[in-house]
Amino acid sequence: MNKYSRELTSKEKRKIKNLVSNECANYDPEYGCLPLDADCYMCCIGFTGNKLCKYFESSVLPSSPELTALFKRLPTKICKQCGKKFPQDGKRIYCSDECAKAARREQTANRVRKHRQKKTDM
Repeated sequence: MNKYSRELTSKEKRKIKNLVSNECANYDPEYGCLPLDADCYMCCIGFTGNKLCKYFESSVLPSSPELTALFKRLPTKICKQCGKKFPQDGKRIYCSDECAKAARREQTANRVRKHRQKKTDM
């Protein structure tokens, strides 16, 4: 274990187990990891410094930006709309296009509401 390793929180462990059980093509609920013929060791991972399953790392992990940033030690930002963590890349302030659309919709509604209020006050 190196100095950058830390213990995963229970929430992060749950996210990994959900990713494995829902997204991993090598995982079978009855048999575990099919190539290993044993329980999937990604379900029992406890530290960020552990070696990851190559298939999990290349195919499953990219579907979760928060966990990708955690294991790749990327700097993260917190989405201003939903509060999720996502890898920092440039000037993005929202984690997804859906969050950006929702924020834009709220900003437009607030702007129009303020404009209507000014008109009624005159």
